[in-house]
Amino acid sequence: MRNFKLFRTIQPYLTAVVVIAISAALIFAIYFTELGLEWTTFLVGLLVASILAEVSRMSRSEWILMRRTAQLSSIKDKLEHMTRLHEQHEKIIAATMTRLRLMDDNIPTMIALIDNDGRCRYHNRAFRNWLELSLEQINGRLLRDILGSKVYAELATAVRQSLDGQPTSYKQTYTMPNGAAYHLHIEHIPQLDEMGKVTGFYMLANDLTGRGNTPVATGPGSTEMGATPDVAGSAVAQNKQVDRDVLIDSSYEQLDESEDASGRILAAIENGAFSLFCQLIAPLATNSGESEHYEILIRLTEEEQNMMPPGAFFPLAEKHGLMPYMDRWVVQHILQQATLRNRQGIQQQDSIFFINVASATIRDPGFPAFVVTALQEHGVMGNVLCFEVPNTELALANAAVAEFARQVRMCGCHVALSDFGRSDISFDLIRGFQIDFLKIDGRIIFGLLRDPAALAKVVAIDRVAKKIGVKTIAEMVESEETIAKLREVGIDFAQGFGISQPRPFIE
Repeated sequence: MRNFKLFRTIQPYLTAVVVIAISAALIFAIYFTELGLEWTTFLVGLLVASILAEVSRMSRSEWILMRRTAQLSSIKDKLEHMTRLHEQHEKIIAATMTRLRLMDDNIPTMIALIDNDGRCRYHNRAFRNWLELSLEQINGRLLRDILGSKVYAELATAVRQSLDGQPTSYKQTYTMPNGAAYHLHIEHIPQLDEMGKVTGFYMLANDLTGRGNTPVATGPGSTEMGATPDVAGSAVAQNKQVDRDVLIDSSYEQLDESEDASGRILAAIENGAFSLFCQLIAPLATNSGESEHYEILIRLTEEEQNMMPPGAFFPLAEKHGLMPYMDRWVVQHILQQATLRNRQGIQQQDSIFFINVASATIRDPGFPAFVVTALQEHGVMGNVLCFEVPNTELALANAAVAEFARQVRMCGCHVALSDFGRSDISFDLIRGFQIDFLKIDGRIIFGLLRDPAALAKVVAIDRVAKKIGVKTIAEMVESEETIAKLREVGIDFAQGFGISQPRPFIE
């Protein structure tokens, strides 16, 4: 390439030298030799050919120059046209942004955008004025730091649902530091990227204070916040469960409006109003030697033995800081029944009971010590218990989850990560601490047979899990076809209605 460029550079000079040389030879032949007419004619022909070649080359160069000049002029015109369009678009965008900023600054709805890390990436003036904070105190800060740890703990369930991709709506009462109380209606709208993955959620809050709603108490006994998540589903599903939702809402409001709601929950626990159910987690491989495990479910028994789902009372228990107490009650009863079943020979020795732990329990420094004491009292090994941590909780509080996992594993217990794969698959989150099980999110499993992307995601999770020595559990397995596909992929365990319906833990 370099030689070619060099030749192109010296070509004009080389042609001139050749012409001059031929001319000199012709002159020399005519005046100083006796060459015949043939040689003279030959040399004249060479000279004429060289001159014509040089003229042709110069003409072609001039034509190329003219063409390139025309192209450059055309490009210049296009660039000027694009510049004018760009300036026009900038003016339109500036005018639009001015109008949007005017709307944003004057709309009464408080708006904030929270990303997957729990940080505020956008907010409007109403949100900032409501919190009485500056831009620096909100932008890029954790929602936990913006609202305060106490308030955030009460919002944790709704935040977790939103980051799982579920639209959420609830009401809350917020007490400002100056004592003023506001009754708010809040909606969480998940934000999705082009691939349909959740990247965060919009938090929209409307002030209902003074609009004919339930008056808000501002005395010492007032409640700061009460969250009643109402996850939006399809219209058909909502119509089918209207009566059930009304029952849940009325029961929750009746409990929440009482003067001693926390006392009523404690009384319900102590009086046996809560019941434990379990769902089988079955091994998929034939003759694998793996034992059957069980996920523990909790239900509240209402009048006439109706079972209230956890979505109706968990938010209230979280609101009053009772989830660590409830999780202790679950552990205590599991160990009691495990001891009884072992004595009766009902339970396999290697069976594990999976317990979903709340955010407040993960952050409770006294919970691991309680587990140690409970295991010692019942004479049960710690490997009978497995504590499930939601994937979203790990993303929000990696350090707290890592410490919790370390301490319960010191007790001999197992740790599982649930809902894995619902958002971005990142095994980097579990670095720094060990887990024993990965529970693949049921939404992925539900689409396994019809969505190649879901199948590829399950295969990728299983492959990496096996490399790091972690067993996989598929959630929401509902058909024999799904079971066969999971067995083909190599998933270790399966859980869902296709495996077993939930049944009472104490039979």
